[in-house]
Amino acid sequence: MTLPAVFRRVAYEEVGSTNAEALRLAEEGAPEFTLVTTRRQSAGRGRRGKSWISPEGNLYATIVLRPDRPPAVVSQLSFVAALAVGDLVDRLGVVGTVGFKWPNDVLVDGAKICGILLEGGQGHLVAGIGVNLAHFPPDTPYGATSVAAKGGHADLEEATAGLAIAFLERYRVWLGGGFAPVRDAWLARAIGLGREIKVTLHEGKTDTGIFSALDDTGALVLTQGSAARKITAGEIFFAA
Repeated sequence: MTLPAVFRRVAYEEVGSTNAEALRLAEEGAPEFTLVTTRRQSAGRGRRGKSWISPEGNLYATIVLRPDRPPAVVSQLSFVAALAVGDLVDRLGVVGTVGFKWPNDVLVDGAKICGILLEGGQGHLVAGIGVNLAHFPPDTPYGATSVAAKGGHADLEEATAGLAIAFLERYRVWLGGGFAPVRDAWLARAIGLGREIKVTLHEGKTDTGIFSALDDTGALVLTQGSAARKITAGEIFFAA
């Protein structure tokens, strides 16, 4: 398995953060589909400023993108990235149920297997994707797992090429068809759809309701009786 021809790979043994390096390269004019990879990160980070544990043996990659779309739309690429990781996990032969947890987590049998972080600059966006191939943190509050722990093939080079192939396919669908086909594919594996959930909002407040849909921007639709509320950012938890 090889990288698609449109990709230009920049590989490191160790870097602070593939996202930070990709942003630097993008600001210097790196073309779309520049792919920054590393065996180890010394300063990996996740959503909302959280650190990302980065032992050697897992996949750490960031893709430079230059979509000609309004800033309000490009956040949909977190769903594109999640679909690509789902495709990759399937391709690597993981045994278990793959599902998506809003807004951008990929789970196998309810345990997190990857992290996704989008960051942007002037005229560019980077999509950082970390996949637990060989290792996972044992003490997370939400549970985690790895490709190897789920019986899959944890070869780093195979996974890197597989991720690039899957992302390119899903990205082209989004470019050509908009969010609708991406949303439909994501909802087909959505965890908690139609169930009661609790949402912790960024300001620390919580809300509960039925996860009834995604709107046409990617916001979660929380139904409370006859009322519906759109949630654009937050952390969701499922009722026991």
